[in-house]
Amino acid sequence: MQVFYTPDIQKITYTLNPEESKHAIKVLRMEAGDEICMVDGHGGLYYGIIDEPDAKRCVIRVIEKIEQYGRRNYSLHLAIAPTKNIDRMEWFIEKATEIGFDEITPLLCQRSERKSLNTERMEKIVLAAMKQSIKAYMPVIHSMTKFSDFIERTEEATKLIAHCMETPKPSLKSKVAGKQKFVVLIGPEGDFSAEEVEKAKLNGYEEVHLGKSRLRTETAGILACHIINLMKDE
Repeated sequence: MQVFYTPDIQKITYTLNPEESKHAIKVLRMEAGDEICMVDGHGGLYYGIIDEPDAKRCVIRVIEKIEQYGRRNYSLHLAIAPTKNIDRMEWFIEKATEIGFDEITPLLCQRSERKSLNTERMEKIVLAAMKQSIKAYMPVIHSMTKFSDFIERTEEATKLIAHCMETPKPSLKSKVAGKQKFVVLIGPEGDFSAEEVEKAKLNGYEEVHLGKSRLRTETAGILACHIINLMKDE
């Protein structure tokens, strides 16, 4: 079923914005009486009927609302250094949204090859993936943040840093049971520096590994997201 984004839906009738109206009427050729599914990004999923199939202001009559749709029993904040190849970063954002996360902060690290990121573009990718996977919660994409600034933030969570250095460390999977809130750091293509790892540890982060393979940045991000989702899927 096609899903539409309706962030300010409140009443029994709702008018889709021009972009969503055009997509419903011109692209999908929906008509009066057709059923439509909507999400508000805050946990609300709605079913409605098209009353006025206008390509500029399509009017919907809401017939059902489901609150806290798909709410997870944990929260996940991924802090990841964007890849040099922007296509790989966009792929990561899309797939992570399909799996499920709450926040992403792009990290500027010592070995980062990408120094900036178009947050607005990332938000559009998140929105499309959210609708495609029928999720009612809109993940947050933060602006690029220096590694040193990010790790100094006070946050009540299980704080983990995944890196490839040959040091004894437990698996990410072993750190998930019984925990509800996670912050996971994923480094750039050249990995975190030893200095960054030490700084993270001094700020309460625990070292973890993601398996025996050496992974690309975007693959590591997806795997971290998937491991936590899989372990917390009760």
